[in-house]
Amino acid sequence: MDKVKVDTFILTNRELFAEEDIPLIRRCLEDAEEEKWSALYSLTFKDPQTALMLSIFGGPIGVDRLYIGDYLLGVLKTITCGGLLIWAFVDQFLIRKATRENNRDMLLDIINL
Repeated sequence: MDKVKVDTFILTNRELFAEEDIPLIRRCLEDAEEEKWSALYSLTFKDPQTALMLSIFGGPIGVDRLYIGDYLLGVLKTITCGGLLIWAFVDQFLIRKATRENNRDMLLDIINL
């Protein structure tokens, strides 16, 4: 695989993934077939900072979880009013990590299809 293409992808998307996942992502991208790259470029990764802002301002109604694609948790959070605001408060500390994990899983799903 073209090393420049892999390096460019990682440099432009580094903040969207956890630091400890970067070596795994690099290996997977280096081993990926050329036709996987077009699907990879069509992915829309979620921004952890945006998820944090949504968690701060819309956490009790589950907007943050819906944004990152955790639809079941988003609906449960909405129904319970953010787990009586406790879940909404705790999610302000966890949502960035959950966003990065979802981004990693989405990328690995595309590469490993």
